[in-house]
Amino acid sequence: MKTASTPDPARANIFLDRELSQLTFNRRVLAQAEDTSLPLLERLRYLCIVSNNLDEFFEVRVASLLAQGNLAENPALAANLARISNECHNLVKDQYAVLNTEVLPELQKNGVHLVRHTDRNDAQRAWVKDYFEREVRPLLTPIGLDPAHPFPQVVNKSLNFIISLTGKDAFGRGTGIAIVKAPRVLPRVIRLPDHLSTNGGMSFCLLSSIIHSHIEDLFTGREVIAYSQFRVTRDSDLWVDEEEVKNLRQALKGELQGRQFGTSVRLEVAKNCVPELAAFLLEQFGLDKSRLYAVDGPVNLVRLAELIDHVKQPSLRFEPFVPGMPQKSTHHDIFEQLKKHDILLHHPFQSFQTVVDFIQVAAHDPSVVAIKQTIYRTGMHSDLMEALMAAARAGKEVTVILELMARFDEEANINWADKLEQAGAQVVYGVVGLKTHAKVALVIRREEADADGNPGGLRFYAHLGTGNYHLTTTRLYTDFGLLTAHAEMAQEVNEVFIHLTSLTKPHKLTHLWLAPFALQNEIIKAIRNEAKIARSGRPGRIIVKINALVDESVIRALYAASHDGVKIDLIVRGACTLKPGVPGLSENIKVRSIIGRFLEHSRIYYFRNDLAHDVYLASADWMSRNLFRRIEVAFPILDKALKRRVITEGLNPYLKDNSNAWELDPSGHYQRRRVRGKQIEFSAQRHLMELLGTPPVDSE
Repeated sequence: MKTASTPDPARANIFLDRELSQLTFNRRVLAQAEDTSLPLLERLRYLCIVSNNLDEFFEVRVASLLAQGNLAENPALAANLARISNECHNLVKDQYAVLNTEVLPELQKNGVHLVRHTDRNDAQRAWVKDYFEREVRPLLTPIGLDPAHPFPQVVNKSLNFIISLTGKDAFGRGTGIAIVKAPRVLPRVIRLPDHLSTNGGMSFCLLSSIIHSHIEDLFTGREVIAYSQFRVTRDSDLWVDEEEVKNLRQALKGELQGRQFGTSVRLEVAKNCVPELAAFLLEQFGLDKSRLYAVDGPVNLVRLAELIDHVKQPSLRFEPFVPGMPQKSTHHDIFEQLKKHDILLHHPFQSFQTVVDFIQVAAHDPSVVAIKQTIYRTGMHSDLMEALMAAARAGKEVTVILELMARFDEEANINWADKLEQAGAQVVYGVVGLKTHAKVALVIRREEADADGNPGGLRFYAHLGTGNYHLTTTRLYTDFGLLTAHAEMAQEVNEVFIHLTSLTKPHKLTHLWLAPFALQNEIIKAIRNEAKIARSGRPGRIIVKINALVDESVIRALYAASHDGVKIDLIVRGACTLKPGVPGLSENIKVRSIIGRFLEHSRIYYFRNDLAHDVYLASADWMSRNLFRRIEVAFPILDKALKRRVITEGLNPYLKDNSNAWELDPSGHYQRRRVRGKQIEFSAQRHLMELLGTPPVDSE
């Protein structure tokens, strides 16, 4: 029998750096853009995803580190920021190299041309000049800098130009620098007419290129001696004193305006920007040279996603995928089905429409008396939100726990809050200081007694999920959802809603693990139970699939379980600060990351528990913010057949994957898992598409 022992908690260097781990995730995304086996537009999309991820990384993580104090007084923080800066610069350099040497040239070979000014023929230049005069120039406001025209406010992540001029202005003064802001209302990618494209292809110009080629037209009588596009990234974390404000929604509306002008954290300029102009901009934004990124292409690379939307060539995209429809969710049978059995949904391989149908049917069902739902992200357009408003207008009791502080979705959620309240719904903004991140919905019906012996009265039907009620991301993110009429679990979902609206202490929950009260404790208890089983000489087994693992208390529990002989597999998409494979600490732990066509988003906790096979799905990653500063729900899969489905669909294929899997070593580096010897290549996502998707229609 093994003896219980725990690694020394004071042991140094047992955690990886969170920020660098997050950047290695972006390295893995960039590797998708480098993969020549993928369609070209998808490779371009991955480049845009890297840019978008880096924007948020600077807006949130780097901004948070810079706000921690004076770097001169904190050498450790300064050294960490220097390491982060070095990795970011290398990542950006490699990103633009892929764009310029691989993706754009290959797109051109396939008839998709991104035409620069120097590459345009006379007809194209004439069209661009006409477009500039008609659509662009009237919206431009060049600002010559002088005491009456100080350096203007520059909006977060907006496209701008700095110009160096010689000679004197119209008033005889030698103002040498001007700023031009690109109109935000114009598209960043402009398609040229088809007759201007060669060989039947498509030609595009960037707005930045059009403005570049006509900058001199904006300064009659002056000579432009140097210019550059530029873009500044700002701290975008919103802060309101939630205990002081009387109306969180009104306070947040004011803060949203300020987000555009937060503290500067990064400056991007064109690669050919002269040092004097770059230095001037750094001074204006209060940044040192380490925050300067001179890029070989458009500074707003994420906006190239507009080009992807224009091009319709099927050969340049992933093959179309139609998710499976596991249940026909109509007014006549959805509730009857749930009385007989739970419904497990695996998105995007199975359609999210079943969940939409569940709420829409409830909104129009005369037997439904109440609908309750949490909303974290839902998008600007949502059939679900429309259904909730229809239910409220029909006189049903509709309660929506709407998280106003969902980062970068605040404005959309404020708009929905206004509309829901106007429709007659009760809108609550969750708990002060805690984000409501749980994904749960509840339908309450008044039913008559039936022939199966079910008594009449109120009956509860619940949906619990690992992902947001966002119709776009449900087609792009992998997630699980459970529809259930299990009396005890549905009652506990109602207890969660009562807790969130009344702010009273929640009743003891038997099935649900609720953060911030019990989730972390239950996770550690389950880990320690596997360790106890292993110490007794029986097999201990843990498999977890999450987006991030950075909570030190959970990591220490995993280290201890590994030391006691528990075999642990962690499938962590993004940041992971646990060091796997360290002798005496984590030799029984393996960590892998899957990067594929869909964003891996489902959270699954599996504990063998002497063949009880405890399976929980959850809204929470294993991060301190999820365990202690958010309302999160983990819920068990009780039906044995559905439990097997979660294991065979959500875990086993990802452990078998040798196509999109990356394995983490103790130093923090990831190595791509490759097919070896006589192995057959296996992709978990491709397997699930074939297993659960709708078979393609035979064209013959």
